[in-house]
Amino acid sequence: MDNNSFRYEPLERFGEGLTTRRPWNTAALAGVERLNGRVAMLGFAAALVGEWITGLGPAGQLLALLRWYLG
Repeated sequence: MDNNSFRYEPLERFGEGLTTRRPWNTAALAGVERLNGRVAMLGFAAALVGEWITGLGPAGQLLALLRWYLG
């Protein structure tokens, strides 16, 4: 293997990578964050609908599911 075929990133101070400008693919990151936000909104809506149908909060729904599964 050639010595120049594999290079590490240079060392940096703690936390510096969070504040410096890097050549990230910001368009792809924006798409991932948009998808993540939309899925979170769907999960929140599903929790509200589940609470409306059962009358139990999220913890109560999990407990009811556990009781049903074990009983």
